[in-house]
Amino acid sequence: MTTTVVRYEPRGAAKTLLTARDQEITIAGPAGTGKSLAMLQKAFYTSLMVPNCRSLIVRQTHASLTGSTLVTFEQQVAPVALAEGVVKWFGGSPRKPAAYRFSNGAEILVGGLDRPEKFLSTEFSRIYVDEATQISLKALETLITRLRGNADTYRQIVLACNPDHPKHWIKQRCDDGTMRMLNSLHRDNPLYVNPDGSLTERGIDYMAKLDALTGVRRLRYRDGIWAAAEGLVYENWQDPVHVIEPFDVPDTWTRWVSLDFGYTAPLVAQLWAEDPDGRLYLIREWVRTRMLVEDHAVVIRDRLLKDQPRPRAIITDHDAEDRATLERKLGMSTQAAHKSVSDGIQAFNSRLKVQGDGRARLYVFRDALLERDPEMDAAALPIGLAEEVLGYVWAVKPGNAGGLKEEPAKENDHSMDAGRYMVAARDLAGRPRVRGWL
Repeated sequence: MTTTVVRYEPRGAAKTLLTARDQEITIAGPAGTGKSLAMLQKAFYTSLMVPNCRSLIVRQTHASLTGSTLVTFEQQVAPVALAEGVVKWFGGSPRKPAAYRFSNGAEILVGGLDRPEKFLSTEFSRIYVDEATQISLKALETLITRLRGNADTYRQIVLACNPDHPKHWIKQRCDDGTMRMLNSLHRDNPLYVNPDGSLTERGIDYMAKLDALTGVRRLRYRDGIWAAAEGLVYENWQDPVHVIEPFDVPDTWTRWVSLDFGYTAPLVAQLWAEDPDGRLYLIREWVRTRMLVEDHAVVIRDRLLKDQPRPRAIITDHDAEDRATLERKLGMSTQAAHKSVSDGIQAFNSRLKVQGDGRARLYVFRDALLERDPEMDAAALPIGLAEEVLGYVWAVKPGNAGGLKEEPAKENDHSMDAGRYMVAARDLAGRPRVRGWL
């Protein structure tokens, strides 16, 4: 008989999670506190100790699960068990979902909610949801209906997440007592904090990155607070509503490009699709600092517009030289943006409202960002519309004791400007008079 030795040093909320028996439980806290690792360790221990236990590890998307969560499981949780054959990976078949299979008959199925067909017909004793703020309440309730496994253990669904908006359904569910909340802290993570409370070498570097965050991102990812930005410009924005899973956009839908020039500050190019009812979907976004417009044009042509119908217009800010360069390199004319800020913000915010049909009029694909700018990442700056909007706040001017909403703070607003140009072009201006391909 093979004996598998697992070394793990749980602390704080992670330690509590291992023995907690609540049917619904969330472990939440700042970035880098070991929440997901603790959840995956519980999944692993349970499967080792409970024969024939069937569990599920799930995220909103299959790609995010395989690219992050399962890498952690294989490299930090179960490498020895996988090497010894105590656990074997089954890649799935037309009839059976992918799973980690244990020698005692236990299974951990894996999947994304964007591909639920195989695993949602199965019954589980345990379900583990990583990055749980990305899923909907309806998805949680659907998963709970699958907690009907017959293994000799208690039934439980575990969520791991960073804090989000204070009105997020996870926070509300915990506040009303339906779900238990465990608050994970940086001192719970041995990778970053020593037993005496001092930072490890890796912890010093990691905490420096978190200390550089500002605004609502700092409150959530550094301090672990379920916070909304004070003075938020787009109060109607809700990640669970407006950030959606990508889908195949019909070629018949109109395409648009909106663009905000920059060099030291990033240039932002956004590809939008408009459905027959006038809703706008940000389907691709390019954000990059310290590149010439002519080099950006190559990315726009070869990546942003790849395999897409010809855009009806390219809407840009008013820099004449940059517009001329872009037009020459793309072989397409551009349209000057409607740059008035106040009415543009009102139009954008109006599109964020959920209408009588239960839908908003503006959405962002979760995977819209083509790639992350390393320089902006190193400076802990938000990248892309879905990140910028969380910290897009009204400027507070000296002597403005009442904090009157006069204009937004001019920082980390490049994607917000490009998005406002797009909305203004559709909602505040007449039909564009734009030449076709040159």
